Amino acid sequence: MTSPNAVPDRMLTRIGGLLRKAESTDNEHEAEAFLAAAQRLATKSSIDLAVARAHIAGRERRPTPVQRIIPIGEPGKRGLRTYVQLFVAIAAANDVRCDVVRTSTQVYAYGFDSDIDTCAALYASLLVQMVRASDQYIKSGAYRSATMEKIVVEKRWGRQVRRRVQVPVAGVTARLNFQMAFAARIGRRLAEVKAEVEAEVLPGDADATGTALALRDKEIELTDFYSRTSEARGTWRGPQESTGHSAAARAAGDRAGRAARIGTSPELPAARGQLTSPDAGGPP
Repeated sequence: MTSPNAVPDRMLTRIGGLLRKAESTDNEHEAEAFLAAAQRLATKSSIDLAVARAHIAGRERRPTPVQRIIPIGEPGKRGLRTYVQLFVAIAAANDVRCDVVRTSTQVYAYGFDSDIDTCAALYASLLVQMVRASDQYIKSGAYRSATMEKIVVEKRWGRQVRRRVQVPVAGVTARLNFQMAFAARIGRRLAEVKAEVEAEVLPGDADATGTALALRDKEIELTDFYSRTSEARGTWRGPQESTGHSAAARAAGDRAGRAARIGTSPELPAARGQLTSPDAGGPP
């Protein structure tokens, strides 16, 4: 009997296959459709497992939320905050709470095993896509024509005067701004897909349905677990605090994260010939 707290291997294989195809295709529309299909499968699986958990008899061992450490990167590596931002955005769309260590080297994820597994799979794929897209932007040199506002301090007549000046955008600043916008856009897209799936599953009078009650119980259980387990002080505010603002780089990152409209179909049309089976997929 399949545990109602774990994603079946076949489901993870299907999600992984879709994500590998999203990484490997050069067609932005296809990549977005594969990503949407992966999130739809993840949401449907999460709902099914929540309902299954709700129906477990009292004498059976009821699955509970867990805490898991998600490694992000080595201390001192540039861009860890934007990597964390991407994981947190994915987690928010998949019923997982997060605490972030001060160095941004790891995240404490709180949720059911199945949801954390899904987040890890999505993150592994989307991180590759985010880094690849930002590399292409930097190599294009497009950021060099942009400027950003900077406050400089000068001494005038024995006094320190602060004034705003326009300066060229450094490559590292452009990269971080690009990745921040990319992660934010991906988070909104995944949340939209989740909302679409839930709207399909839950009727207008959802308060009276078993599925709605199961999802509500799941949220309450996770909230209680997080309150009891988390030792975090304060709230993670993201990478914005330590990064200069480049409107051009953020616009480019948002375009890369948005690319084409997310489709609502779980698969691409067969005529494209790109998706033969949800389980298929080459090496990442």
